[in-house]
Amino acid sequence: MRRPLIRKLEKFTRLSQADKEMLVRIAAQRVRRFAAREDIIHEGEKPEFINLVNEGWACRYKTLEDGRRQIIAFFLPGDLCDLNVFILKEMDHSIGAITPVAVSEISRAAFDEMMIGHPRITQALWWESLVAAAIQREWTVNLGQRDALERMAHLLCELFIRLEAAGCTSDSSCEFPLTQTELGETLGMSTVHVNRTLQELRASNLIVLKDRTLTIPNLQALQDVALFNPNYLHLDREGRHLDANEE
Repeated sequence: MRRPLIRKLEKFTRLSQADKEMLVRIAAQRVRRFAAREDIIHEGEKPEFINLVNEGWACRYKTLEDGRRQIIAFFLPGDLCDLNVFILKEMDHSIGAITPVAVSEISRAAFDEMMIGHPRITQALWWESLVAAAIQREWTVNLGQRDALERMAHLLCELFIRLEAAGCTSDSSCEFPLTQTELGETLGMSTVHVNRTLQELRASNLIVLKDRTLTIPNLQALQDVALFNPNYLHLDREGRHLDANEE
């Protein structure tokens, strides 16, 4: 079974077998499945669980009173939705499935048990939350400073590298279920502008989009167009000093 959370956390530090067993156990306790376009939790609801995405894609979003939607974040396999969500009285945003998703609902008691008994996991999850904050900062720069081509290329680079870290890519390709409408809701662009920008990337042989699959023939070339620096994803095992000493 693919275990994307473990794959991702080991980009920070090498986990022990006991750490991995705890993560597998906690992820298996309460699993729910949601259909594409179904909300996992609505704005205004009281959060009772930390949601771990095991399969599929989801997003964090806000909707204005007139129906316009802004996608604020994407959740990919191995991503946790808000580690400290228990302290909120109600959700100030919604989380929705983009594709069919399988989500592990982690209770506060189970989460506290894991954090107390497995300090290496605790530090790895601190890293995970800091990376999530860094991604939000980069998205702000993307919306505020990059032009349309740079903006699109940057998002594609980020998503591919995040999927690669979770073991969800195959060579230079990955699943890519986003519609042009969803890309526009993410990047602050009209659907027409999204289409034009994707065509420009295709014409430059920087991407291939076909059958809900993204192929990036030359990732470095796409990064150059995007002015992309992957340092904010912190994937170079900064916690290696915490590595478990197991063969």
